[in-house]
Amino acid sequence: MILIPVISVGLFGHSGDQEVWENMDEGTMTKTKEMLDDMHKRKIDMADSIYVINVGGYIGDSTQSEIEYAEKHGKNVQYLESVD
Repeated sequence: MILIPVISVGLFGHSGDQEVWENMDEGTMTKTKEMLDDMHKRKIDMADSIYVINVGGYIGDSTQSEIEYAEKHGKNVQYLESVD
């Protein structure tokens, strides 16, 4: 049997986690987003591959940055929906 660990998304910033952002001032929000971006890249460092959840083909700026980071570091990138 092969076990495959999955490091999941910690926060969906655009959908369903509005309470995280609603009372933050701009400076705190910026620092939080930077911390989350860095955390996602550290997760990519630990992974052999990443799986992009691109519902409806949508890939936002942060996700695009993470895809580029993964590819630059030789990680396999797979997508929920095909990308052209």
